[in-house]
Amino acid sequence: MIRFQQVSLTRGIKPLLENVDLTLNPGDKIGLIGANGAGKSSLFALLRGELHADLGEVDFPAKWRMAYVAQETPALDRPALEYAIDGDANLRKLEAELAELEKGPHSAADGTRIGELHAAMADADAYTVKSRAEQLLTGLGFSQEQMQQPVASFSGGWRMRLNLAQALMCPSDLLLLDEPTNHLDLDAIIWLEDWLKRYPGTLIIISHDRDFLDGVVNVIVHIDDLKLKRYSGNYSSFERQRAAHMALTQAAFEKQARQRAHLQSFIDRFKAKATKARQAQSRMKMLAKMEELAPLRAAAEFSFEFREPLSAPNPLLVMEDVVAGYRIESATDHQSIDKPIVSGVNFSLQTGQRIGLLGVNGAGKSTLVKTIAGELKPLAGDMRLGKGLAIGYFAQHQVEMLRHDESPLWHLARIAPTTREQELRNFLGGFNFGGEMVTSKIAPFSGGEKARLALALIVWQRPNLLLLDEPTNHLDLETREALTMALAQFEGTLVLVSHDRHLLRATTDQFMIVAEGRLQPFDGDLDDYRDWLFKTKLGKAEATPSPLPQNSAAPSVPASESREDRQERRRIEAEERQRLSSVKKPIESRIKRLDEQMAKLNARKAEVDGKLADPAIYDDANKEQLKALILDQAYLAKELEQLETEWLEQHEALEQLNS
Repeated sequence: MIRFQQVSLTRGIKPLLENVDLTLNPGDKIGLIGANGAGKSSLFALLRGELHADLGEVDFPAKWRMAYVAQETPALDRPALEYAIDGDANLRKLEAELAELEKGPHSAADGTRIGELHAAMADADAYTVKSRAEQLLTGLGFSQEQMQQPVASFSGGWRMRLNLAQALMCPSDLLLLDEPTNHLDLDAIIWLEDWLKRYPGTLIIISHDRDFLDGVVNVIVHIDDLKLKRYSGNYSSFERQRAAHMALTQAAFEKQARQRAHLQSFIDRFKAKATKARQAQSRMKMLAKMEELAPLRAAAEFSFEFREPLSAPNPLLVMEDVVAGYRIESATDHQSIDKPIVSGVNFSLQTGQRIGLLGVNGAGKSTLVKTIAGELKPLAGDMRLGKGLAIGYFAQHQVEMLRHDESPLWHLARIAPTTREQELRNFLGGFNFGGEMVTSKIAPFSGGEKARLALALIVWQRPNLLLLDEPTNHLDLETREALTMALAQFEGTLVLVSHDRHLLRATTDQFMIVAEGRLQPFDGDLDDYRDWLFKTKLGKAEATPSPLPQNSAAPSVPASESREDRQERRRIEAEERQRLSSVKKPIESRIKRLDEQMAKLNARKAEVDGKLADPAIYDDANKEQLKALILDQAYLAKELEQLETEWLEQHEALEQLNS
């Protein structure tokens, strides 16, 4: 097992852990979560021996073999397949020793050693290593052709996949994975999730993908307030347990605050009276002994919303026999050559549609989205845009397109040159860009902060069509949840490509698939898509899959429900979601207005209370002002009570709709 005993850790001047105790059992699959900068990666460095605790001990069995993903990938000429096999360092060591012995003349001792090496290699599954490596690389999205290409020919994201393959190839008792889904698309994530479920050792994962955590882990370790707290169950279970704990903590704190106030009131009133001095002293001792409970310090929830579109053309766009792809210049005669990716696209996008775009890596999802966005011109066919169409496009590499030597305010002012600076500052403040941050260069910002800025720029433009290609890359769990809530309430049309299944489930109501160079409806949900993947692309790791049926992109329909019945059921479910959304919208809007009104009244009441706390107000000269303040205080208290009652009623109505 892994034990943290009274561990404290500081990086620079920032404390990360303080007197931490934690036990993790062999075979646990642990999700390590916490705010950015809380110390998740530093904890991994402790386990790898790259950092040492300032105090305490981190202990696990010395015989345990550890595997983790390297952060650097050298630009090697070595084929990708061989590079993946290099992850099994022990096997490579045995192979090197065997090759060396087989070069020269054999002595009796050498012959014995060669026999031992062959036995050791058999124990290490040397004779299946190539097929196992091919299975790993196939699952992670590599084609047979790519497996033979040199490592140096791959981009950074694909090299990280190779490093992940190396870590999975390494026989291990402890596997550390830091954001393993960051460079993967949905099909690779589904495969990895299935692989990790079968991993027999102890697994610790840092991830911001809640569906991935839900599918893999059975323990959550939360880094919060310099402590490590263990929760049994997956991420959804953690959320429920923590919400209950926070509610209890808040109730206990409020109860203690009342008790302390009562004791202090008694002390203040009677400590100067001889007859009560003894009781006052007793209360003072009681107050001193009372354990100080920390007030609830929940992480400030970040939230935003898309502004209502200015217009809603219908249809937004029509594509007839469109061929999406790239026009490249020949290296020999400099002639333009068309490289079609998705052909024969016949597609009409209607107002209010919410489409999740599925398809294996390289199928052409991003190419199609770029064509719809106008980033690529159709190679053939006709594409007509509706009058008043306003597209908000978040590209897969949107963060890299920002000017890193400029500030958030500069980026927004560039697309809104006539808007007052204060209005721009207020808007950016709603995306947590406040103070000096709003005018600072974004170069040192985290990936999540840059992605948040890119989203803010899209929200400002009030699009009626959102095209989002992997918008959750770099986003932490809190910001992903904020994006999910905002998209669920977006009143325009949405086309979404994402490896985040929670986001897809919560914000789309129909799926389309790009497969075999075609765009087709997908009559199924994400579980059906998972089944289809394992029957086709991901099934190649175990058996020859049946090809995608011509003109069909969905898995077979269960015998208990016909295709027509399934389509009708999904249509009814989509209509019900739209109906619920239309009913909930005015309630949510009213709650928001009530929150704003209560905040203003509380501010005014605090001001009045402050004036009434001033002893000078009770002088004879201020009688009229005192009278007015007392009336104001009573009026504000009554108004607040009425607003709070309505606020509770609106929340109860919303909860009934959600139940």
